[in-house]
Amino acid sequence: MHRQKNRKNLNAQEDHAHKAYQGIRRLLYYKELVPGQKIPYRELAEHLNMSPTPIIQALKWLEIEGFVLHRPNRGYYMTPFSLQEVEEIYELREIIEPSLLPVTIKRLDKKGIKRLKASLDAHLSAERVFYLKERLFKNTEFHLTLASLSGRQTQVRVLRHIFDLLLLKYGGNYMPIESMDAMDKDHQKTFECAISGDIKGAKAALSKHICNVKKQVLKGVKRVLEEKEGSLYESR
Repeated sequence: MHRQKNRKNLNAQEDHAHKAYQGIRRLLYYKELVPGQKIPYRELAEHLNMSPTPIIQALKWLEIEGFVLHRPNRGYYMTPFSLQEVEEIYELREIIEPSLLPVTIKRLDKKGIKRLKASLDAHLSAERVFYLKERLFKNTEFHLTLASLSGRQTQVRVLRHIFDLLLLKYGGNYMPIESMDAMDKDHQKTFECAISGDIKGAKAALSKHICNVKKQVLKGVKRVLEEKEGSLYESR
């Protein structure tokens, strides 16, 4: 009886921590928490109508995922922008995604083609200007669908985490609208090569796409860092 009660208490604590985790992720999505910012976890607890305990547990999970830093005796902070992190993320994408294509294409059946076409259409039909975040979500879904059709679950989990970082930390503010046409063409070309069994063409299209997006995101992050450095200089 005592063990059962303890188990229920642990389950309740995990549920509260999970709700706190999801709540903080929403704040990241809407940029209410931004890179480099100190996290006022007591205010956060009030905002999410929770006690500090599940908030701290959620922050520990986010620390493991690379979104949060804990500084002893100083509290929790959002991890700052990092050009090195962006470069490493895209280096991983350049290695993992094209390497999965031969297996994906080999396994591709009518059901898989239908799934891939649906994710492509969803991305192409997403609004470019007013719902850029939605478009980036649809972009992520296309890439993850393409990868998941390989059946390589471990690599897909790594990619999910990578896209999480890109979307929540380096999201829409760093992707220029004018690059959307090129992105559409790259996705369309990758899809056409994949369903026709052209592994070499699919790899070339996907690699070119990831490389071009990497350049755009790095340029955007550099611009943000330069602006931040300039504003700090002017305030002195």
